[in-house]
Amino acid sequence: MEIMTSPQSFPDMISAVTKTFIIAHEQDSDEHLAQSLVYNAARMAWRMREAGVDTEFKTSVSDLVTDADRGAEQFVSGVLEALRPEDGIIGEEGASRASTSGRTWIIDPVDGTYNFAAGNDYWCSALALVEGDPTNPSQVLLGAVHRPAMGYTWFGGLTQPTTRDGQGVEKLVDAPVDQLCLGTYLHPQFMKDDAIRAAWLGVASEFATVRMLGSASVDLGSVADGTLDVWMQHSVADWDWLPGLALVEGAGGTGTKVEAGGVTWCIAGNSQAVSQVVALLEG
Repeated sequence: MEIMTSPQSFPDMISAVTKTFIIAHEQDSDEHLAQSLVYNAARMAWRMREAGVDTEFKTSVSDLVTDADRGAEQFVSGVLEALRPEDGIIGEEGASRASTSGRTWIIDPVDGTYNFAAGNDYWCSALALVEGDPTNPSQVLLGAVHRPAMGYTWFGGLTQPTTRDGQGVEKLVDAPVDQLCLGTYLHPQFMKDDAIRAAWLGVASEFATVRMLGSASVDLGSVADGTLDVWMQHSVADWDWLPGLALVEGAGGTGTKVEAGGVTWCIAGNSQAVSQVVALLEG
């Protein structure tokens, strides 16, 4: 989908693209629909950024939202309202609809908005489909993530082997943390919190190396395909966790949550390393 437009035409463009997409994809399976949605949402956001977008602050100068975040979410939620009318919807930018099917789509239109707004390429669009309570799902059915700068689309789930651009990734194998790279994030304000900092350092210092890159779903897609090894972050929103969790599980890995330092940490990777991280946090 190529979009050349101006900021003034964004609403009309989003409406037109949504209508066209619905017609073209009304017979799609969940699997194909999810991958097409994240691909097109990310491409839409990319083109909107090229045209120029307004940026607003949420809770801090590093917590941003742009017209592209809202526009991409409007597109994805609009398609799902039309094509999956019984499924629930939860979006980072406020899209919401209760489920009557027991299934809910979790939308992150632009994950890594600070990077996105700064012109950095480490960002993506992400989507998950879950069953049961979306805040504590009985199963994460699938996850789809598209990183437009690299052209990657990751897709997978617990019962769907993870792929990157349609090619199966190698299954994650057990390995100890001292041989691995940790993808993580700790906001500067939490570095001042003694309990949180101690919990984080107790884990990070055991790894061979550490990366903090700024997009949870890209990080987790990278864990799934082996270009990162383990991921850990605290107080993670569902839209930052569930799409990537599905990818890691589909690659034979595991993900879990644990309380430490007064916050909840999400951890994903190979089973041995995740168990080690849990032990470090709990110890």
